[in-house]
Amino acid sequence: MSAVDQGDPVGLRVERHGEYIDVITLDRPATRNALTHGSYGALESAVRTSTARCIVITGADPAFCSGDDVRLVMVAEGGPSDRLERQPRTTPAADALLHTDIPVIAAVNGAAVGWGMELALLADIRVASDRARFGELFVLRGLVSDVAGLGRLASLVGREKAAELLFTGDLVDAVEALRIRLVSRVVPHSELMPTALALAERIAANPPLAVQALKAGLRTTLDPDWDTVGTWVSSTLARLFRTADHREGAAAFLEKRPAVFTGQ
Repeated sequence: MSAVDQGDPVGLRVERHGEYIDVITLDRPATRNALTHGSYGALESAVRTSTARCIVITGADPAFCSGDDVRLVMVAEGGPSDRLERQPRTTPAADALLHTDIPVIAAVNGAAVGWGMELALLADIRVASDRARFGELFVLRGLVSDVAGLGRLASLVGREKAAELLFTGDLVDAVEALRIRLVSRVVPHSELMPTALALAERIAANPPLAVQALKAGLRTTLDPDWDTVGTWVSSTLARLFRTADHREGAAAFLEKRPAVFTGQ
């Protein structure tokens, strides 16, 4: 199925692979699958309503997800600061992925940056194409990452490397992502979806109640209090969206020039 809203393009497809696997594809290739409010809502709905035994999330080539559509999400109507201040909470799409008991595999086919990297981190397993790149770009827009960059990244790569990635906004390629254990495997681009689907099929063939209980157990054992983290992120973003540095970061991105930050 697919959904498109002309005012707020969704660009998301959900297809059933075999009997038990849902493949969710971000499908705005002209924007490198940048996310809109509609995209976030469709992603949340797809995860919450899934009856699959395993979910695979990927993007339409050439990218996995380039994060928020800056024009439609960050810049339009002055940004989302008022909404975040009124209702500080975990991003609903992130909340859906964090609390589903369905295993999620990210098949990262290209750039996964900004919230695209958050999306990859929200998955249980990341399989990367040799074309994949990863970057927590929020600092370059004068913002903080979403909950996954704070609550998952360090557990994968260690606190020091996580701090480096968060504080610099640097990109890492697939080889480096494998070396620092950000992803579980890297495969040639043509083998990405077959590899991810084969892994999903192995998971889906196991007793579903046991698999779901194992995922819930990992969440109980390893994850922070997501509601607390999500409230902090929302409240902090509400403040940062109003800063001159955020406006400069967004403008510099749209104008394709280096940003000059003033700490205001």
